[in-house]
Amino acid sequence: MKKNSYKILCLLFTFSAFAQQNKMKPGFTTTEKKITVYTTAENSKLRLTKTDNLDFVTAHQPLETEVSIFVEPKKTFQSFMGIGGAITDASAEVYATLSKEKQKEFLNAYYDKQKGIGYSLLRTTIQSSDFSSGSYSYIEEGDKDLKTFSIDHDRQYRIPLIKEAIKTAGGKLMTYVAPWSPNAFMKSNKNVLKGGTLLPEYYQTWANFYVKFIKAYEKEGIPIWGTSIQNEPMAVQTWESCIYTAEAERDFIKNFLGPTLKKEKLGDVKIIAWDHNRDLMNYRANVIYSDPEASKYVWGMGFHWYENWSGGALMFDNVAKVNEAYPDKGLMFTEGCIEKFDAAKYQFWGNGERYGTSMINDFNNGTAAWTDWNILLDQNGGPNHVGNFCFSPIHADTTTGELIYTPSYYYIGHFSKFIQLNAVRVSTAASRSNLLSTSFLNTDGTMATIVMNQSNKEIKYNLIIGTEQTVVKIPAHAIQTLVY
Repeated sequence: MKKNSYKILCLLFTFSAFAQQNKMKPGFTTTEKKITVYTTAENSKLRLTKTDNLDFVTAHQPLETEVSIFVEPKKTFQSFMGIGGAITDASAEVYATLSKEKQKEFLNAYYDKQKGIGYSLLRTTIQSSDFSSGSYSYIEEGDKDLKTFSIDHDRQYRIPLIKEAIKTAGGKLMTYVAPWSPNAFMKSNKNVLKGGTLLPEYYQTWANFYVKFIKAYEKEGIPIWGTSIQNEPMAVQTWESCIYTAEAERDFIKNFLGPTLKKEKLGDVKIIAWDHNRDLMNYRANVIYSDPEASKYVWGMGFHWYENWSGGALMFDNVAKVNEAYPDKGLMFTEGCIEKFDAAKYQFWGNGERYGTSMINDFNNGTAAWTDWNILLDQNGGPNHVGNFCFSPIHADTTTGELIYTPSYYYIGHFSKFIQLNAVRVSTAASRSNLLSTSFLNTDGTMATIVMNQSNKEIKYNLIIGTEQTVVKIPAHAIQTLVY
């Protein structure tokens, strides 16, 4: 009896400790919570506008004739790392033309959580990209020892804007970088433009180049979280570009960049593989992650959205398949923009919906962070030194000094403004395909559920969480964030 009593006491103690642990970390509850609804809709003045305050009531069994969103807070997935955009040379050059008043408005619009949409991460370039006024380098051509290395070019426009962005964001932005091309003398085509490959004899020189850049930026007070190997490594572009096969990228990581960062006490700098479209990401993941010596250096995979949007092949499943096959590796969307600039389409609603569709699907397939391309461009979709003009969420008309906010800005804001850093995604599903939805449980115990209506009609839907529900109306071609 004594032996059994001891066992019972042990079990009671274990249960009590478990209960206390769970008491300290309560699950999500709808008890006494109200739902605040924010809406952005086409053919209206609604732009991240508070449109409703709702209550939860006891849920009923949803009918086949009803539209419903089902949220299950007990089923959690990836942690949220942030949303942001790229500060390119083009963005910084346009920003410098604005009045002090408009510069402040612009910074608040992106980086202030209350006044704007609360960006929390930032991408920038190593040397020039197409979105620079011209090609440039941090070293003199032929300097294989990098003795002439200097980031003085960036100190004129780019670094000052990055510092202001960090300041506006409260002193911290998760910053990562990417190169568009090594120097001409390091490449097979002897040109920073139009593809070519990195010559094997310069692998170590190029690895040293990343170190020089990261240390130089960190000396400026800009901590670097990570770097990709190469922007779009399978695209021969008219602008700065360089081709890496999956095997070449794997070998550069494991034999040069990974060991060099570690040797230079930069082992905490994350390495992002791929940094190109969803279409080939599975092959790249298989090649790099199947090599333990390469894989050990890689945080995860970055991807873009340019595979074939107009043709309808969106390939969100490829993101899910990489996540399924390599759940210990991270996923982040590293670039997307609306191509082929046309000033007549500043307010074209489909551009915003493209962002909403991508963000919801990417997050639901395991993506932890999402990065837009240029944060600012001028009234021509530039500057761009090869004429590759594009849209950004905000444009500046340099002739009038005015800022132009596009639907994309507001669609992004429905995520970035309401999802907190380190939130966790929870299971969310819609009963009809004309609604898309995702949800994140924030660190303060609130939930943010984003719902997007792609149809031409207003839709009434049930939001159902466990035994509680509310009824919401979403306008045609609209996006909502429900915070509760």
